[in-house]
Amino acid sequence: MNIKSQRGLSLLGVLVVGALAAFVLIVGFRTVPVVNEYMSIKRIIGILADEADKGTPVLELRRSFDRRGQIDDVSSVSGADLVIDRTGPNTVIEAHYTRTVPLVANVSLLFELNPTSAIR
Repeated sequence: MNIKSQRGLSLLGVLVVGALAAFVLIVGFRTVPVVNEYMSIKRIIGILADEADKGTPVLELRRSFDRRGQIDDVSSVSGADLVIDRTGPNTVIEAHYTRTVPLVANVSLLFELNPTSAIR
């Protein structure tokens, strides 16, 4: 066979590609719960903003967030952490929180999240 016509990865190339793929998979598997929780919080905040526009008191909104958060397994934010602004025509509800996800050894990812009900 002609050596110039042969193509492919060497053993070292396969190991490097495999290590990179494993790292990407680890990061992906560790970040999926953070994204799911963020989407749950954003959905709950949107529902609460609609309820607030109908005249629901602030204390009841916070309690409702806690109840809905228990159902969706939200642990990073509680009803007391919500910032509720009723100054404009629509109620805006926000939450600011950070979440640290350990990857391997002493390497971690830090997420700074800000779900809001404001229309952007």
